[in-house]
Amino acid sequence: MKAWLAVGAVLAVAIGAVAALLADPHLWERNHVAHAHPPRAIVFAPPRREPRWARPPFALREAPRHLPVHVAFTRPPKAGILFDVDTGRVLWQRHAGRRLPIASLTKMMTALIVAHRDDPSARVQIDRHVLAYEGSAMGVLKRAERVSVRDLFYGLLLVSGNDAAIALAEHDAGSVPAFVARMNRWVHRLGLRCSHFSTPSGILDRDNYSCPRDLAALARADLAAARIARVVRSREVRFPFPVKGGYLDLYNNNPFIYKRMPGVNGLKTGYTEAAGRCYVTTQRSGGHELGVVLLNTPNPLDQVPALLHQGARIEARGSP
Repeated sequence: MKAWLAVGAVLAVAIGAVAALLADPHLWERNHVAHAHPPRAIVFAPPRREPRWARPPFALREAPRHLPVHVAFTRPPKAGILFDVDTGRVLWQRHAGRRLPIASLTKMMTALIVAHRDDPSARVQIDRHVLAYEGSAMGVLKRAERVSVRDLFYGLLLVSGNDAAIALAEHDAGSVPAFVARMNRWVHRLGLRCSHFSTPSGILDRDNYSCPRDLAALARADLAAARIARVVRSREVRFPFPVKGGYLDLYNNNPFIYKRMPGVNGLKTGYTEAAGRCYVTTQRSGGHELGVVLLNTPNPLDQVPALLHQGARIEARGSP
């Protein structure tokens, strides 16, 4: 008798389920989709995690009273610093905490955020905001086409594409203002003391500034990211792209990379009328990697090599 009661209960449940499906023919479809085909964002989208830096890991060491490198310039830059990329040791500086506009050196922060947060194979849809860029650009992006983060990343760092900066910012944060807010949160996360951003590209000088010491720390963070280090040392790159011929060729606009100055492996240049010529240049020589930041330099092609040369001599002697 008990067995028949159990069978009856099972049949009642089954009949109730069938009745529910007949009453709502979409119920089965909704349940089937929810279980057999989970939302793409849950299954396939890569996690976007902020790096968990317990303390600012890229800050420079405190500069000693007597710096080991002495270089006299007839027309010096407004501010600058020479440092060891590996150790953070300061070898030379001039107004290293002075806040100045930095033009496209801004893209060092944009690249750092994208390198840590965004899947290089993700596709970015180009919209009207991207095509409203000013200044330097990839110049081949078309509205509504979808371009990979990887391709835009090359455009950002090799040709200093302002269009690429806008596209990557919108992809990462949903809008340029939201991305700029993230940039300024990362200022605090990295322990930068004199930086503030108002644009992902650097085309605007108002409220977009930094100082040599912060930029040196940012350079160390950039070079610690393999995706950035690989791109900024590239002289040129070719990849499939929807243009005539089927491939896009991009050439690094850093003159020290393009002219193959020995050991130079980065990092970024910038120019606006307000900022002047701005350079962050890194070079590996004799087992040491040195970096130099110059803001508003009248003669970067002479001043950058002069500082790197003197720094390499000091490091080769093993000066403390």
